[in-house]
Amino acid sequence: MATMQPGPIAYFEGRYVPIQEAKISIMTHAFNYGTGLFEGIRGYYSQEEDNILIFRLKEHVDRLVRNFNILCMEIPEKAEDIENICIEVVRRSGFREGVYIRPICYKSELSLGPKVRGVESSLCCYVIKLGDYVDTQSGLDVAVSSWRRLSDNAIPTRAKATGSYINSALAATEAKQAGFDEAVFLREDGTVAEGSAMNIFIVMNGKLITTPPNSDILVGITRNTVLQLAREELGLETIERPIARTELYICDEVFFCGTGAQVAPVRSIDRRVIGNGQPGPISKRLQSLYFDVVMGKVPKYRHWCTPVYKH
Repeated sequence: MATMQPGPIAYFEGRYVPIQEAKISIMTHAFNYGTGLFEGIRGYYSQEEDNILIFRLKEHVDRLVRNFNILCMEIPEKAEDIENICIEVVRRSGFREGVYIRPICYKSELSLGPKVRGVESSLCCYVIKLGDYVDTQSGLDVAVSSWRRLSDNAIPTRAKATGSYINSALAATEAKQAGFDEAVFLREDGTVAEGSAMNIFIVMNGKLITTPPNSDILVGITRNTVLQLAREELGLETIERPIARTELYICDEVFFCGTGAQVAPVRSIDRRVIGNGQPGPISKRLQSLYFDVVMGKVPKYRHWCTPVYKH
């Protein structure tokens, strides 16, 4: 769990204000019904450049704006405006370390009734300091959750809706109470979906396998990054298909990925050791390459890194 150490300035109600003033009423629709959409975006501090590099900002904002249609959201800020707001809240923070940016579009109207159409929406954005969200080095011990992943026809997980994260919280809490680091969600049909708040990959006979976009998952930016790096840089065969629960027990490697998790190897599932119980070679290669990319060290992917401070 990340301790909230926010920057001093947030974007709220169309203005940049002190973080203490960015507050909503208890009557706000989103507070009462969970009717908000958000993105989590990382910025990595490069000592060499003395700059924070925001990773795949455009892609995160594009996903947010596309998902507006699901919750019938309309705001005056366009995609380019949201990108600039994300950069500006980091710039005004003055941070010289890793950060996590949280733009949220939410139903800001003070009204009663669980509906989404015809309810006013607003945008806000803040930034916090953030290092490693989970252990990315020694390997995680995880459990298959008794809670099922939300269905796309119930609360679509492709949209990062604030209310839907009750599902994630229940699974993650159950796992931690049982002595595990993280949880794996199954779908209602018993196939694998993803982690509590991250996508999942397995390695089988040198092939990289992950669940497809229509398997009740968030179609992650980091997930898409890993798939591209695996194909283009490591020459791996990548497969998107349903994964059976028992495949988790017999595969060679497992790892989670996401903006928070980054690339986090798994060493056991349901107390069954994966591989030799250590982060696997493909997981480690992808993790190392990923960290080089987000730090702006790979010229081919430098366009994914947006610098905050102008020199």
